[in-house]
Order: sequence, then structure tokens, then C-alpha cells
Amino acid sequence: MNLETITHIPEKQARKTPLLFVHGMWHGAWCWDEFFLPYFAEHGWHVTALSLRGHSGSEGNIRGNKIMDYVHDVEQAAGQFEAPPVLIGHSMGGFVTQKYLERNPAPAGALLASVPPYGLWNSLVQVLKYDARILLRAIAQWRLYPAVETPEVARWALFSEDISEEQLMKYYPKMEDESFRVLIDLLGLNLAHPKKVTTPLLVLGGESDTVIPPVDVRKTARAYDTEAEIFPNMAHDMMLEKGWKDVADRIMGWLQDRGM
Repeated sequence: MNLETITHIPEKQARKTPLLFVHGMWHGAWCWDEFFLPYFAEHGWHVTALSLRGHSGSEGNIRGNKIMDYVHDVEQAAGQFEAPPVLIGHSMGGFVTQKYLERNPAPAGALLASVPPYGLWNSLVQVLKYDARILLRAIAQWRLYPAVETPEVARWALFSEDISEEQLMKYYPKMEDESFRVLIDLLGLNLAHPKKVTTPLLVLGGESDTVIPPVDVRKTARAYDTEAEIFPNMAHDMMLEKGWKDVADRIMGWLQDRGM
């Protein structure tokens, strides 16, 4: 499958381990290219972000996709590196990363505001509390775009309340649909199995995340025998929030501590 990728190669290759970034629902590789890809390339890493099938510039349709379709996309992208990459996944991309690591080796992985291994039930409750009509429209249309179909809803789901209107309207038009079938996987049809994963994981979350609240981030960390790190005043889109550099610095330091 023809998958869109965005790659930054450092001017001086200082790191042997490449990094592969996996986006979440409604996003594409573009969300990593805003800050994270230039940042990590500047610090010596060969970095690539992919757009999962049907997203942004990648081949295929979104409707009907399953979680394992996205895992296969990550396997395809990871196979292009000379050495196994570190995987850094956000939200649904964090869950895809967990499923990838059940069956593939990697030197390390980072989960940012990741869907927990036991699925999205708590997140579904948060959406229902905010506006039950979102879920009703999603079911009626058999797609997940209603969760980001207006700037106001996208702000609630993804960003801090104090995000500027200019920044919100820079990102909002890039948001796209997501497969309802994926939601079914994330509600129980294809959950993750932490005991199958031996890769060391860094688990990060945002204090102000309305979609994946800190309680879920901490449970994810415990499932992988580690401690969650929660960033204050941070919402769901940790790679686009104004405190993005604090998140990137933490990932960089963690990788450096492991000689990567």
C-alpha cells in the first residue's frame, strides 16, 4: 500500500536508532511535522511519521478500517528502516503501537495520551457527558467525524481551553474522518495484551485531557509495569499543545538514558 510518510534526516547522523511516529484518530503525519520531527532531527535522530491508510496523503479509504489494518501499515513503514525503530504513538496511534509490539521487536516505545489496553469505554463516557448527540450522529453515520466536526467540539476533545483561535483554525481544517469499525475494536473486539509486550515503554499523559484522562494513562502504565508521567495544563494533542517541547524533552532524555 502507498503510505504517505514525512521524513527528516539530521545534517549529522548522531543516533543509530530511528524514530517512527504514529498518529491518532482524525490526524495524519502532519501533526508530528509541526514540532516533533524537526526537533528530534535537530537532535540527531532519523525521524519518520506515517499517515495510516485513508488518512491525509495515504492510499485507501478510512471507512471499514480495523486496528490490525493500521498495525500492518506500521509494519510496512517500520520495515523501511535498516534497524528496528523506536515507536512513538499518540492516542489511537498509541494503541496501534501496543498491538504492533505484541508481534514485533522494537528497542523502545513511547505512548502519548494513548488509548489504554482495555479500550475506550471511559472515553466514551466522557463524550456522552459532554454531548450525547455526538455519539448518536456517529452511530447514525457509521463514522467518527462527528467527534471533531466543529471547531468547538475539536477544541474540547483535543486542545487546551486557552488555545488561540488562530492556532485552532490552523489545525482544525486538517482533521478528517475515522473508521467506526476501529471504535468497535477499541470497545472490546480487539484489545491489547500487555503481557505479550517486552519492549520498554514511556507512558505520558495530559492533566487536562478530556478524552484520555490521567486515570486511564496511569492504568496503562501499570499494565506495562511502569509509572505514568502526567504533564500539567496539557490537553490531548500533546505534540501540538503549547507545552509540546516539555513532552519532546522528556522523550529525548528517556531515549538518551537508554543509549538511543
